[in-house]
Amino acid sequence: MPKFFFKKQHQVEALIYDYLEYLQTSKKYFSEAINTCLETGVCTDFDFQIRLTHKFESKADDVREKIKELMYGKALLPESRGDIMGLLEDMDEVPRLFELVLHMIKTQKLVIPDFIATDIKELLEISFENCELMIKQVKTLFERAKGIRSLVSTIDFNESRCDHIERGIITKIFDSDLDPFQKLQLKEMVVNMGQISDQTDRISKRVNIISMKRRV
Repeated sequence: MPKFFFKKQHQVEALIYDYLEYLQTSKKYFSEAINTCLETGVCTDFDFQIRLTHKFESKADDVREKIKELMYGKALLPESRGDIMGLLEDMDEVPRLFELVLHMIKTQKLVIPDFIATDIKELLEISFENCELMIKQVKTLFERAKGIRSLVSTIDFNESRCDHIERGIITKIFDSDLDPFQKLQLKEMVVNMGQISDQTDRISKRVNIISMKRRV
């Protein structure tokens, strides 16, 4: 393969690392906003974190567009382009969920009841762990290192735990004396929070497939 293609391929990989860094930063500000909500009970006064979550989600989008331009400028072999673009599109869903949950809490003026606060914290802590594992897995893919399959198992196990916690939270919500409309609002919020771990599991399985295709 000519040096030109190697250079472009390295540029693509460098941009993917930038993308992962922005994703991590978006997660950081989302986490800060949710923790403020859970610890103080104030779930509407985090405009700053929302702006920063959006800022780094937008930066990740910009990087994705640069990657697309490079790839369709013959930076990668044609069969690799679809895999990488599919992976990026799946990863884009994670910061989108961060932003969606924050806007839902703020615009609907949601108050997270004390009786589900601990469970929601656990749900998100495991989801954040999955985000970090997924980022590690993507880096492992581009470093062409070993360990992808073991990360798939851990992420899948965590996703199952999150599903169990999510169902428990929703049961508590509908067993409570809350207003029926508030129950539906909280259920929607919890389902979207649960989608974070679901999405990391989808990404993990996609990374594993890309890795297996390389070995064929």
